[in-house]
Amino acid sequence: MASVTQHQMQKFREDGFLVLEHFFSPEECDSMRSSIQRILDGMEVPPHCRTEFSTKEEEQLQAQGSSDYFLTSGDKIRFFFEKGVLDERGNFLIAKEKSVSKIGHALHAHDPVFKQITHSSKVQDRIPTENSALWCAESSKRELWKVSFQELGRKLGLERPVVVQSMYIFKQPGIGGEVTPHQDATFLHTEPLGRVLGFWIALEDATQENGCLWFIPGSHTSGITRRMVRAAQGASTCVEFVGSEPAYDDSKFIPVPISKGGLIVIHGEVVHKSAMNSSAFSRHVYTFHVMEAEGTNWSKENWLQPTPELPFPPLYT
Repeated sequence: MASVTQHQMQKFREDGFLVLEHFFSPEECDSMRSSIQRILDGMEVPPHCRTEFSTKEEEQLQAQGSSDYFLTSGDKIRFFFEKGVLDERGNFLIAKEKSVSKIGHALHAHDPVFKQITHSSKVQDRIPTENSALWCAESSKRELWKVSFQELGRKLGLERPVVVQSMYIFKQPGIGGEVTPHQDATFLHTEPLGRVLGFWIALEDATQENGCLWFIPGSHTSGITRRMVRAAQGASTCVEFVGSEPAYDDSKFIPVPISKGGLIVIHGEVVHKSAMNSSAFSRHVYTFHVMEAEGTNWSKENWLQPTPELPFPPLYT
């Protein structure tokens, strides 16, 4: 059984991201996909609440930034759509289940499958079951992980991590939108910096063709220059950007394809992006962010805030 090594921890500190292939079994990935399908089957979103997901500043301010539906989604399960799939009245131009960009931001709190995946304290031995025996036999090169998110958090030095948000991202075939270069700390700001981590689980193979992540290794050491904050009361949008985003050198990005079941740990300040999915294959992902709460202040200017109904829950149970 594989465990996270000191060498891997050192690579994470140097690069700002860590790739752990085959962290989850195919059955665990399929259980998350089945759960999200049940949520999609029950999806009801009033036309005036339908917003398009974007990381581009102007589009974000026009779509999400003007919508209370986005701003109050931190303790709920809500739906966000790909660019160009809605008409001017908010009606779907394609099948609604094929138009969803992401579902967020509290799957970890409200869905039992995602809650179990996120918070399980069990050390998963990954012993082959009847359904997974073939998977294990097919590739002797595949390492089986004996580690949970709780154990991984401790190896990463997290003393009191809390889960701040979770998302299911679809990257729909043919229309899955580009995610422009960004740092997660732009949207999830803490004082001091360096207290936010993302856990990104590939539920299907993520390739260069269907929109895998690209990183600038080492870019987490330069701080941030831009923040998305809640706008002042009475403003025309719910959020605004302060500061400016630097122009990134495309030649510094490296692609990070990963197989179904793989996990990427993402430092909150590392610069990353993904291209539009122009392939015929989707790229489903479950991702969530944690904050080290010990000695950390969560910015009251962040769009996402804990609520009385859902304070940020501890990762460790």
